[in-house]
Amino acid sequence: MTDDAPLWTPSAERVASSEWMKFAAFAGERANQDLTDPDDLHRWSIEERGDFWSAVWDYCGVIGEKGRRSLENADAMPGAAFFPDASLNFAENLLKLEGDGPAMLFRAEDAHSAEISWNELRALVSRLQQAYKAHGVAKGDRVAAMMPNMPETIAHMLAVSSLGAIWSSCSPDFGIQGVVDRFGQIEPKIFVACDGYWYNGKRQEVADKLGPIVDQIAPQAVVIVPLLGQADAIADGVGKAVTQDRFIADYEARELTFERVPFSHPLYILFSSGTTGIPKCIVHSAGGTLLQHLKEHRIHCGLTEGDRLFYFTTCGWMMWNWLASGLAVGATLCLYDGSPFHPDGNVLFDYAADAGFHVFGTSAKYIDAVRKAELKPVNSHDLSSLRMMTSTGSPLSPEGFAFVYEGIKPDIHLASISGGTDIVSCFVLGIPVKPVWRGEIQGPGLGMAVDVWDDDGQPVRGAKGELVCTKPFPAMPVGFWNDPDGARYHGAYFDRFDNVWCHGDFAEWTEHGGLIIHGRSDATLNPGGVRIGTAEIYNQVEKLDEVLEAICIGQEWDDDVRVVLFVRLAEGVALDDDLKAKIKSVIRKGASPRHVPARIIEVADIPRTKSGKIVELAVRDVVHGRQVKNQEALANPETLALYENIEELRS
Repeated sequence: MTDDAPLWTPSAERVASSEWMKFAAFAGERANQDLTDPDDLHRWSIEERGDFWSAVWDYCGVIGEKGRRSLENADAMPGAAFFPDASLNFAENLLKLEGDGPAMLFRAEDAHSAEISWNELRALVSRLQQAYKAHGVAKGDRVAAMMPNMPETIAHMLAVSSLGAIWSSCSPDFGIQGVVDRFGQIEPKIFVACDGYWYNGKRQEVADKLGPIVDQIAPQAVVIVPLLGQADAIADGVGKAVTQDRFIADYEARELTFERVPFSHPLYILFSSGTTGIPKCIVHSAGGTLLQHLKEHRIHCGLTEGDRLFYFTTCGWMMWNWLASGLAVGATLCLYDGSPFHPDGNVLFDYAADAGFHVFGTSAKYIDAVRKAELKPVNSHDLSSLRMMTSTGSPLSPEGFAFVYEGIKPDIHLASISGGTDIVSCFVLGIPVKPVWRGEIQGPGLGMAVDVWDDDGQPVRGAKGELVCTKPFPAMPVGFWNDPDGARYHGAYFDRFDNVWCHGDFAEWTEHGGLIIHGRSDATLNPGGVRIGTAEIYNQVEKLDEVLEAICIGQEWDDDVRVVLFVRLAEGVALDDDLKAKIKSVIRKGASPRHVPARIIEVADIPRTKSGKIVELAVRDVVHGRQVKNQEALANPETLALYENIEELRS
């Protein structure tokens, strides 16, 4: 494979039959324009945003009252109002289907598995709905959950949203303070928790931390969901707690009811995962989330009724919310809870082959780990049903792109996607009718006025800059919780450029109309005043078999900034002068001399968030002797100690 040719080009037949082209024809007829060219469709979706989002509503068959207005105050950011006259219910749109077909498949690491039909899901949601209503949960109330990625979690979310209440979740591996820092801010009426979970071959107990959590967040009731068979014992030991069985025991399944709410009514509260302070509580709307996810699932991913959708995620990452919305197109959700490498790196591909995934979502780090483990699913697994693979969480390296086609499946639509918790969706993602180029995200999402600006607020081409969105979109947050004047919300996204969303990514347009994300802009390096994206360094150094992963920071030094690279090495490999020279050489040749680190230091581990993102800012703070706040956001906070008082960084 060469960089002057795409890694993959969709066949003419595939393009013609795609949901993208079907939508283009639908929209073109309404607009009285030829929108078959994807760039023309995107241009129209930006210029006529009200008409575009109205077309998405109708094409995807949203249940609800649309109202006569699709967009008011169209250029105010924030301040634009999409579908201000509309009323809908999120859960009603996810529970359109009935019958014995599978709504969800589930596998846990301990080999526990389940299949839940649409009728079974609706019955469970009905009983939960009645129980929540009996406990006084109503429109605007919060329900918080510390749960694995399992079918019951989805059912609880649907029951809560069916009442117009607000759902928030995290994964059960959070420590006490991490849970309290999040849910303590939103004061949930009911708290839902599991009785434990499996990870990396071990039973993970939660009993000891539930009491302190409940004491501090003070819900009116606690529901314990069984996974390890000890729900009764745990419920007996926690105040206000009952098992899920007891919670719904008095209610028989009946016809579901749905509380319709305005388009902008809060649906989810998600939390920023940074380590710079108590997490921000980001409030997302029912209508905006639904419409954005329908667009991404149906038009960008081509998902339709009966397709099988998988994303490796926890309930503390926005990709769980994204995955759940797959029900709205009638897809079967394939849920997995546990380590993706236990007992070995084949476990998710085993699931993909057995269940017949159509879309396989994962992280760039996972793809890289599979590559470094020298696994070749293309030779070992039947992936004939798989047509799309998505990657997010961090930039996918050019080598990762190539590996998907060489090691997983040659005829597949690989979509590197990027957005985040802030918008519970994507700014840039896959475009099924365009080629895939090595190392490039295919382009901006429909309806998303994405651009790259320099420090002066001018669009740039062929150069790196800030990723911005210049026009409002429905999935913008409603606001932040406990931010009555909107100051924190405005400061997070709109202070840099007036009336323009600044996302905090360091990005670059490509000659193919795609984008490259070079890392977070607040983690960019500035040696000699030249901005460098950390991803540019990772893409080079992680080519080396000797290096499992790396993390890079800028250290303030001698009135400038010097680049410091920390590396975690493969077993049996030592960081000697030869390896340091090799690392510097590959960076110099593959990136530039400016990217070459002044110091290369071996570390035993790299700190990361619960969703697997490495935390450059936290490492930078430790190196500079600054306190790292909100360490509860980290999966492995103990690793920060590895970066303290390093002798090599004193000279």
